[in-house]
Amino acid sequence: METSQGRAGIAALAGFGMCLVANPAPGAQNNHLIRQQRTVSLALANRIATATIDACRAAGRPAVVAVVDRGGNLVALQRGDDIGPHNTLAAQKKAFTALSTTTSTGLLAERASADPASRNLNTVDTLLLLGGGLPITFDREVVGAVGVAGSGGSAQDEACATKGIAAGMAAPSAKR
Repeated sequence: METSQGRAGIAALAGFGMCLVANPAPGAQNNHLIRQQRTVSLALANRIATATIDACRAAGRPAVVAVVDRGGNLVALQRGDDIGPHNTLAAQKKAFTALSTTTSTGLLAERASADPASRNLNTVDTLLLLGGGLPITFDREVVGAVGVAGSGGSAQDEACATKGIAAGMAAPSAKR
């Protein structure tokens, strides 16, 4: 027969055990199972989105810009004035496509049209094979992606994305 003291002891041990698993001591055997990965921060996503909108605006074009982190999560979204609502989803899908394939969506679209085996990529609902999506890399590691839509075509979308990433990554970090 289990007593309330027995249940409390088991609960305490279970909680303690979870702490040991969640917070292993330095040099613990399972450290190789824990991964640290770089990803786009909110501050960087906003810098890239703003720089991309500015690049499109400098070309006389409004646009929608979406920035996702390395997990494909939307981190920043900026929409220029007078942009059709379908472009918001297109920008998000372009960013996700660039991230998940680690390649420019323009290049991916070219490959899909030239290679019969790659044409099936068009059937994946979450991918959008139109130019305007680019991976964001840091030290040759993909840390996120940007997608641009509505600036007047795939080539213009990609040009804005290229300029936005370069300017956003080069901007000095905020003073603390």
